[in-house]
Amino acid sequence: MSNIPDPILQGLQRGWKVLGGKHGAVPATLNCDVAIIGSGAGAGITAELLTKAGLSVIIIEEGQLKTSTDFKQREPEAYASLYQESAGRKTKDKGITILQGRSVGGTTTVNWTSSFRTPTDTLNFWRDKFALPDYTPEALAPYFAQAEARLNIAPWTVAPNENNELMRRGAAKLGIKAEVMQRNVKGCYNLGSCGMGCPTNAKQSMLVTTIPFALDHGATLLVETRVERMTISNGRISDLQCISVKPNAAPLDSAQTPTRVIAKHYVLAGGAINSPALLLRSKAPDPHKRLGTRTFLHPVAITTAVMKDTVAGWTGAPQTIYSDHFLHTQAVDGPIGFKLEVAPLHPVFFGANLPGFGDKQAALYRQYPKANVMLALMRDGFHEGAVGGKVELQGDGSPLLDYPLTDYVLEGARRSMLAMAQIQFEAGATMVYPGHELAEGTSNWAATKAAIEALPMQPLLTKIGSAHVMGGCGLAGDEKLGVTRPDGQHWQIENLSIHDGSIFPTSIGANPQLSIYGNVNRLAQGLAKRLGGTAVALA
Repeated sequence: MSNIPDPILQGLQRGWKVLGGKHGAVPATLNCDVAIIGSGAGAGITAELLTKAGLSVIIIEEGQLKTSTDFKQREPEAYASLYQESAGRKTKDKGITILQGRSVGGTTTVNWTSSFRTPTDTLNFWRDKFALPDYTPEALAPYFAQAEARLNIAPWTVAPNENNELMRRGAAKLGIKAEVMQRNVKGCYNLGSCGMGCPTNAKQSMLVTTIPFALDHGATLLVETRVERMTISNGRISDLQCISVKPNAAPLDSAQTPTRVIAKHYVLAGGAINSPALLLRSKAPDPHKRLGTRTFLHPVAITTAVMKDTVAGWTGAPQTIYSDHFLHTQAVDGPIGFKLEVAPLHPVFFGANLPGFGDKQAALYRQYPKANVMLALMRDGFHEGAVGGKVELQGDGSPLLDYPLTDYVLEGARRSMLAMAQIQFEAGATMVYPGHELAEGTSNWAATKAAIEALPMQPLLTKIGSAHVMGGCGLAGDEKLGVTRPDGQHWQIENLSIHDGSIFPTSIGANPQLSIYGNVNRLAQGLAKRLGGTAVALA
């Protein structure tokens, strides 16, 4: 797709201030009004608004600056260069694989574009449990509307691919409502390779929207640069200590002198897991022991179906149909609710999620063109049996998420497998394989139901993954209940704001990117006013 313009290369040619890696050495000291740590959903929105307000901004990103010129629709290249730990990040017990972005644009560069406002029942729970009376659908609506307009978020109007359509077809036969998703795309080629970076720049990620805006308005971007720690004293940050890293995140030179970034205000937007970890490395005040706790994942259970006809799950928009039938109908103190979606099926991703090994796995792999994988995103954080996990530091200071899979969550995995398998059979499946290492494929609903009900739901046996990480620096109207104030400022550090998914007090119960865009839009507009910039809006 060499005929498609690359807006990032064009910006570099115009003289954008980008340093780090091949873009040039980072100076020993840098000064600005606001230093933003990270370049994903929260960082991008904040960078656009603060530069629009006339403030000088430095954006610091640990990953590389990769652009559409680099996106070749090849999984091994994409996972190695665009994801945390080469798409191999796992929880402490290795029971959950976590997909998170690690490049300019963060996870917005590699997500599947699914966009949902924060559900009303989630906001109601926050209001009641975390003293957040201003977090209402009405208060947030204008900020969501601005984000949707800015990022071209709208319902997908093209016919769903067969991978998505079969879920809608099966659900309809059971009287289960399935709806069309909103996606943040403009001029989409319907290629289906969103998770490897968009080669046509149709996905309206931070890589091609807010970060270029900020750079065009004078911001500086540091890449392949990791903030090792904040220097904190007397309730304020005096500087950031940053080191240069290799593309694989290893320090460029173990003996290097850190770069100091000095700002009037700091915005932490490194994403849940990395943001709490930086505060932990920096020995940030944590009088109520909330930092890094209540970190949530939307644990995802799966079922793999073999359909009678070709599905070609690797083609077409990856996620366009969803069902909340099993989510908002569940009382928050009842069985865990879950959202149903499907997964795009590229070869490496498909193989990594197949049950079993050896001949058994190879036989299923031969059914790849006819395969459908359904996903259940479980809503954690609403029940005492789903309190999420805790971010810890390893010996080298890198983060590790301890996320025990409780019986409550694992029983949710069983319930969701039953729901997904029944839908797949109604859609014409000839075999269904639950996402469990001991599962065998079965050819009818009755046999599959009995098999799933008999499975031992245990960590490592039950296949669980996640691409959504939230919490660890939760918002609260009372400092005893969270790390972050309702306006986004850290409760104990007066010149630090936190603007990413780590501020959510629970999981969202939906793909979180639009929740980050809308919530951070409000926080960043307020921050711009407090810092003396001009009044701004995302538009």
